[in-house]
Amino acid sequence: QVHVAESGGGLVQPGGSLRLSCVHSGINVVYAMNWYRQAPGKERELVATITPAGGTNYANSVKGRFTISRDSANMTPALQMNNLKPEDTAVYYCSIRGKFEYWGQGTQVTVSS
Repeated sequence: QVHVAESGGGLVQPGGSLRLSCVHSGINVVYAMNWYRQAPGKERELVATITPAGGTNYANSVKGRFTISRDSANMTPALQMNNLKPEDTAVYYCSIRGKFEYWGQGTQVTVSS
């Protein structure tokens, strides 16, 4: 049974920080680990990607503010989000690309004063 689960979302004021975590089980081969987000009325957006070797890529909208990392032993990704803006408000999803791509249920991030 494959399981993916995000955690760490919540309500934060503009300029604040949150750290999202993603755990998974049942996936023995990992090619990439991703964070996506989906805001109401908007398309799903790829936020950040990390490879098992540690290579990273970011959306321009978050570059310099967000940092993706991974536990190399378990291939569990995290997303450190700093200087959050109201436009970062969305449901954030972790995906693990292996033989197939597996998704979590999402965690809500709300940035508001």
